[in-house]
This record gives sequence, structure tokens and C-alpha cells, in this order.
Amino acid sequence: MRHIMVLNSKGGCGKSTIATNLASYYADQGKRVTLVDYDPQASSLDWLDRRPEGRAAIMGLNGAKDGLTHLARNSEIVIEDAPARSHGAELTALVRRAETLIVPVMPSAIDMQASTRFLEELVSVGKVKRKKVKIAVIANRVRESTIIFEQLDEYLEDLNVPYIATFREAQNYIRAYIRGLGIFELPEYLAWPDWEQWDPLIEWLQSRRSRP
Repeated sequence: MRHIMVLNSKGGCGKSTIATNLASYYADQGKRVTLVDYDPQASSLDWLDRRPEGRAAIMGLNGAKDGLTHLARNSEIVIEDAPARSHGAELTALVRRAETLIVPVMPSAIDMQASTRFLEELVSVGKVKRKKVKIAVIANRVRESTIIFEQLDEYLEDLNVPYIATFREAQNYIRAYIRGLGIFELPEYLAWPDWEQWDPLIEWLQSRRSRP
């Protein structure tokens, strides 16, 4: 059973977008997927409620209420959407449940400052220090021809954490979310630029580099 968690203490950085798209990708690959939503806002579960019949099945769990109590034993991929403002004992407990951590960072000075503090705390967590979990960062909702993206790109390159992928700010993510779909379930003519941006993350997740 593979546990992949999307987390950052900074709210609004796109954790639910990354989590739901990962869940739909693996479900479309024929995997038995469970999407666990620890955020009280339950954006990921809201997305799952919108999912049309006939699409690849994804099981949803309210992690904020029940944790992993009702996790099906036959789940192959568990995607976990962590809540914002996770620190201290709560952060340690969350990390204990995962083997791969994905940290999305938005292109703003506030997000970069917040992510610096969060990553400093994250790498001090015992499981991370013991290298029992792998971490990667991604640039999320970027406009590539902007100064702030250049600053974010340089910031992420300088981190002592793998910088895996860059996702553009695109209406396709909104189109997919409101229909309960993932970016990979949109028509190719519409979403192929986004598919290409996801390739490095998918490749990393499928490699041994993403596993402890």
C-alpha cells in the first residue's frame, strides 16, 4: 500500500488540486485508490462528490473525522490531502502516515517565506531525519514569464529538497474540479500542455527516488 501525502502549512497553495489529480491519475491506471481528506474544508471530498458515475472509482475518507480508521485493506494507492497550519505534534502524526511527501509552493513572497519555515520544521521531524520518508517540492499555479516565477524557481532550486515539477495557472484545473475530474481526464486537445507538466512528477513517483 503506497501512501502519498500533499502538505504545506500555508493555506491556498493548491494541496487539494494536487491530491485530487493524483487520485484520478492512479485510478485511471487501474489502481485501487483511496483519497483521504484531513482538511476541515473537505475540498477533496467535495470534488469526489462531484465525480460522475462511470469514471474510475475512488474511495473517499474523512481523515479530519476518522483518520485512517476505515481505510480499505485492499487499497493500493492512498492519497492524503493534509490540512493547512499543521505544526508540532500534528505534523509529526501526519508524516508518520506517509512514505512520500509533496509540498506545493505558490509564486509569492509570503508563500516562499512560509514554506521556508515549514520545510525547516518538516526536516526536523523524526521520520524525515531518519530518512524513512521522501520529500519533493513543486511550483504551483505559476505564470512562467513573470519575475515572481523566476524568484520562485530560483528559491526552489536552492532548497536541499528535490524540485520536481512546475504547474502553470490554468483554467483546466477549475474545469476539471467542478466536474469531479482530473486533468488527465480532460480531452487531449485541451489539456495536453498540462499533461506534459505532470510527467516529471509522475516519473518521480514511479521511481525508487520517491520511496524510502
